[in-house]
Amino acid sequence: MNLGLQRDRLKSVDSISLQIHSMSHSSADSSDSSNFIRDIIDADLASGKHARIVTRFPPEPNGYLHIGHAKSICLNFGIARDYGGDCNLRFDDTNPEKESVEYVNSIRRDVEWLGFHWHSNPFASDYFDQLYGYAVDLVKQGKAYVDSQSADEMRANRGTLKQPGVDSPNRNRGVEENMRLFEAMKNDEFADGEHVLRAKIDMQSPNINMRDPVLYRIRHVTHHNTGDKWCIYPLYDFTHGLSDAIEGVTHSLCTLEFEDHRPLYDWILDNLETPSRPEQTEFARLQLEYSLTSKRKLNQLVTGGHVDGWDDPRMLTISGMRRRGFTPESIVNFCDMIGVTKKDSTIEMGVLETSLRDNLNARAVRRMAVINPLKVIIENYPEDQEEVFSGANHPQNPDYGTREVPFSREIYIEREDFMEDAPRKFFRLSPGREVRLRFAYYITCKEVLRDEAGEIEALVCTYDPQSRGGSSPDGRKVKGTIHWVSAHHAVSATVNLYDRLFTSTNPGAAADFHQALNPESLVVMPEAKLEPAIELTDNAIAYQFERLGYFISDYGSTSDNPVFNRTMTLRDSWAKIEKSG
Repeated sequence: MNLGLQRDRLKSVDSISLQIHSMSHSSADSSDSSNFIRDIIDADLASGKHARIVTRFPPEPNGYLHIGHAKSICLNFGIARDYGGDCNLRFDDTNPEKESVEYVNSIRRDVEWLGFHWHSNPFASDYFDQLYGYAVDLVKQGKAYVDSQSADEMRANRGTLKQPGVDSPNRNRGVEENMRLFEAMKNDEFADGEHVLRAKIDMQSPNINMRDPVLYRIRHVTHHNTGDKWCIYPLYDFTHGLSDAIEGVTHSLCTLEFEDHRPLYDWILDNLETPSRPEQTEFARLQLEYSLTSKRKLNQLVTGGHVDGWDDPRMLTISGMRRRGFTPESIVNFCDMIGVTKKDSTIEMGVLETSLRDNLNARAVRRMAVINPLKVIIENYPEDQEEVFSGANHPQNPDYGTREVPFSREIYIEREDFMEDAPRKFFRLSPGREVRLRFAYYITCKEVLRDEAGEIEALVCTYDPQSRGGSSPDGRKVKGTIHWVSAHHAVSATVNLYDRLFTSTNPGAAADFHQALNPESLVVMPEAKLEPAIELTDNAIAYQFERLGYFISDYGSTSDNPVFNRTMTLRDSWAKIEKSG
C-alpha cells in the first residue's frame, strides 16, 4: 500500500473515533421514563419522608454480570442520577466459597462500561464487626438462639407450604447459654455445621422464610476480603437490610423473588436500632427469550467447555456482549424500552436486537469485506494498473468522512454472489450476466475456472471501462450490485459468525438446558478478506460490513492474526424461523 493511502486511511479512522466518542453514553443521560417506583419516590420526597435519595446495586461477586443485572443497574443508578442522589455499588460477599476478586473486578468494569458511576463501593464484609454486634443484640433480646440440629434435622422440621414447622429442641435455650455458644462459634471452637444462629420468629408462619431463619453459619473458608479473620458468616437475608441501613439507603429495590423475604427484611430492622430505616420495593426481573440468567447454569456452560469463558460473545453476560460488539447505549436503551413493572413477563429477543441494530446503524463505520471469498480475474483490466475509489464512511453522516478503496485486476467477491445455473430472479453474478461492483465498474462473467476436484476456483470476467463509478453512458440498467475487495490490497482475517446460543425460547425450562444449545451459534470463517481501511481497534470501533452485518475486532487481534466477531446480522433472520415454526 502506498504511504499516502495509508496516511489518509489513518486520518479517516481517527476522525471516526472522535465521532463515536462524542456519541458515548448520550442515551444514558436523557432518560425521563416513569414507573411505579418513581411514583413512590416522588411521593416520599413530596411528603418529606426523605430529603435525598440513596439506592444501591448489590451483586454477589460469584460470577459475571448478565443482561438481567443490566436492568437493575439502569434502574438503581438511573434513579440516583435523575433525583440528584447517590447509588452505591455494594458487594454482598457473605458466601466465601463461591466469591473471588476476579468477579469483583469484572463487576466494577461492567458497571463503568455501561456508563454509571457509584457513590461508594463497599463490601458487605466491611460490616462484619457491626453485623456480629447486631446478632449479639438479638441474642440478648431473646430473639435469636444457637441451634445444634443437623442440616437434615432442620430441613425436616422446617415444614412445607402446607405443613407448619416444628420447634427446634434448642429453641428455648437461655440467653446466657446462647451467648456462650455464639461466642464460641466466632472463636473457632466448633466444626462446620455443628451449630448455627437462628432468629426466633414463628415456626408456624405461612411464610417459610419467617420460620426461624438461619442468621449465621460456621464456614472455615478464607474470604477474599477479610482473609481468615472470621469462621462464621452471616446469611444474605440478615446482611442485606442491615447493610442498607448502615449505608443510609432510602429505597432498596429488589426483583420479585425477594418479595417473600421482605417480612424478614422488615423484622430484622424493626428489632434492631439502626442508623436509618430503608424500605424494600420489588420489581419484575428481566426474562429474555433464548437466554439463561442463572449464574449457576451460566457457570456450567463455562466449566463444561460449551463456551469460551464468561466473556464468550454468545453469552449474554455484560462482558460477553461487550466483546461481541454490543454498545452500552443499546443495552441502556433496551432497559429503558422494556420499562419497570410489578408483573413478570418474557421479553422477545428481537427487542434487544432491534435496540442494538438501531444504535449500530447510526454509528457503525461502513466497510467492504468478503467472508467466503471467490477470486475474480478481470481479464481486460491492465495487469499493472491500480486505482482508488472514494467511499463514504457512513452514508447518512458526512461528518464521518470518506476513505480510499483500492481496485486492481484481481478481486474477491462472496462465493454466494455467484451461481452457475442461476434462476431468472437471481440478480447477482452468473455466466453471461452483468453486475455492478460497489463504487467501481460493471463486470460480466465470461468463464468459470475449476480445480482438479472440479470445484469452482475462480471466475474470469470483463469490465466496462465506461461504467466507472457504477453507471454506464449508454444508460443500460444493471439490477445487481455486489461488494468486493481488491485481492492485491486485501487483509486476510478470521471472522467469527456468532448467533443465538440457544434454539429454544426458554432453555431454562428444559430438563437439560444443554439440549437446547444451538450447534450453529458459532461458525468460523478462516479465510475472510477485508478492505485495507479496516483497523484492528481492539473492540473500539463498530463496523458494518456492507450487506453482511455488524462486526467488531476481537480482543487480542494482531496484524498477523486479525479476528473479527459478528455482532449482529443486518436483519432478523430468526423472525422467519419463528414464524414458520
